[in-house]
Formats: sequence, C-alpha cells, structure tokens
Amino acid sequence: MSADWQDYVTVDPSICHGQACVTGTRIPVSVVLDNLAAGVSEQEVLTSYPRLTRQAIHACIAYAADLAREEVLAWPA
Repeated sequence: MSADWQDYVTVDPSICHGQACVTGTRIPVSVVLDNLAAGVSEQEVLTSYPRLTRQAIHACIAYAADLAREEVLAWPA
C-alpha cells in the first residue's frame, strides 16, 4: 500500500462516538473489518459502501494490524 493508514482512518469524538472511521465518512473501520471477516468480498464491500476505495479498505486492514501488534492479551491458562 502506497499510503499510510493514517491517511484513511480518523478518530473524532464528534463522529460515531469517537470510533475509528474511514476519513470523510461515518463508516466505522470495524464495519469494514466485520464484513471482510464474514467473507464479504472487497468488491461487495465497495458496492455496499460506494464512498469507500480499495485503498481505504486496505488502510482499515493495516490499522487493525497495527493495533494487533500493540495489544498484548493474556490467554487464560
């Protein structure tokens, strides 16, 4: 991906209660990721959310990857 996810993902307390959203939209990153995790194709996501771009979808994935690297969860023993 040529651009950083920061170019496509913003957090604004006045939009969607401060959830991470695709910049310039009210589409939460979690909605994009939930769709992809459910097996919805990238093309179907783009059709359902016409304001999204492929770059924005990839930025959502990169954002989640960064969060996963930073968060350490303890597994129950």
